[in-house]
Amino acid sequence: MKKIPLGTTDITLSRMGLGTWAIGGGPAWNGDLDRQICIDTILEAHRCGINLIDTAPGYNFGNSEVIVGQALKKLPREQVVVETKCGIVWERKGSLFNKVGDRQLYKNLSPESIREEVKASLQRLGIDYIDIYMTHWQSVPPFFTPIAETVAVLNALKAEGKIRAIGAANVDADHIREYLQHGELDIIQAKYSILDRAMENEPAAAMS
Repeated sequence: MKKIPLGTTDITLSRMGLGTWAIGGGPAWNGDLDRQICIDTILEAHRCGINLIDTAPGYNFGNSEVIVGQALKKLPREQVVVETKCGIVWERKGSLFNKVGDRQLYKNLSPESIREEVKASLQRLGIDYIDIYMTHWQSVPPFFTPIAETVAVLNALKAEGKIRAIGAANVDADHIREYLQHGELDIIQAKYSILDRAMENEPAAAMS
C-alpha cells in the first residue's frame, strides 16, 4: 500500500482509508451489524496496509467509535491514523441537522461543545490522542459559531496534545479560506471520484 505525507505534519497516510459509517450500524443502515465482523474488517484493512481509519460520533450516536476502539486494542497504536470528527451532536442543542430513527442530530461547533466532544471521542476510542480531528459539517444559524472561534479551540487542542492535525469536511472554498485566515487546516475531506470531479475547481484552488 502506497503512503503519502499529510501536508507539513509528521503523519503518513495510506493512499486508501477505511470509512466506518456503516460499521456503526443503527437506523441509517437498517440495524446493527455483527460486531466481530466489523472488528475483523478493521484488522484486515490494517493487514492490507491501510493505516487510516475514519469514524465520527455521528455514526450511530458514537457506536462506530466504540467499535473502532475495540479494534484498536488489537493493533499497535503508532501504526494507525485515527480520524474522527466534531460538530454533529445529540446530547446538546444546535442547528437541526437530521433525524435518525427517533432521535435528532444537531450541528454545533461552539468551543464548549467541541471540548466535550473530543473528551467523549477519546473515551469511546480508548486512546490518548486523535491523529486527525475534523469539523464534520460547518456551523449554520440559529446556533452559528464563527470559524475563527472553532479554529481557536482546535488549535488549543492541538497544542495540548489531544489532536495532531486539524481537518474540515463538507466545506466550500470560502470556508477553506476562512479556516486558513484564522489558523491551520491540515486536510479537507470532500467527495471526489471519476464521476464527481467538482473538487478540482474552487475547493482545491483554495488549498493551493
